[in-house]
Amino acid sequence: MSLLTVISQIASGFGSTLIVFFCTLLFSMPLGILVALGRMSKFKPLSILIQGIISILRGTPLMLQLIVVFYGPYYVFGLKLSTAWRLYATLIGFSINYAAYFAEIFRAGIQSIPVGQTEAATVLGYTKVQTFLKIIFPQMVKRTIPPVTNEVITLVKDTSLAFVLAYQEMFTYAKQVSAAMSSLMPLFVAGVFYYVFNLVVTLIMNYIEKRLNYYN
Repeated sequence: MSLLTVISQIASGFGSTLIVFFCTLLFSMPLGILVALGRMSKFKPLSILIQGIISILRGTPLMLQLIVVFYGPYYVFGLKLSTAWRLYATLIGFSINYAAYFAEIFRAGIQSIPVGQTEAATVLGYTKVQTFLKIIFPQMVKRTIPPVTNEVITLVKDTSLAFVLAYQEMFTYAKQVSAAMSSLMPLFVAGVFYYVFNLVVTLIMNYIEKRLNYYN
């Protein structure tokens, strides 16, 4: 099997990897903001509950969480699992897991903003929602770009964990081709794909960070 054939077969799973990557970001970032706000809530039961959930999600393997999400409906409710559920379970597992990490990043960003700005906005007649959207949120985004970039880079590599649910993404194809050829070469090719993908993501995030450094 030629190198071009190997690249072609592995590339056929790249689209599935992109789906996991972009959908995870699409769902986990907004959810992360909501979780962060709940984590900072003055209503202690809610804050403690969310803190506990975050601790569990960050303290247990993502692979384990994917397995629980996938098989949970069958073992808990006796529901039959369809082939399409593999993708849905993958997206749910990834989104919930990364929402926990993003929530802590966003919380740190929000709490790093001086309280005086909130007080000044209140004096000017801003509501809490207006204060958050117009004053807190833009600064939080600017300050959290570096740690968010690290999580996005990690997500690119973590997409390979979808293989545990037999979801046909790029790494799954690489393993199948590698087994068929009895060679590690397809795995190295997959590694190059992940590296280039991460390189592109890094360049994009660096560009966004520079655009937000409007005072420099």
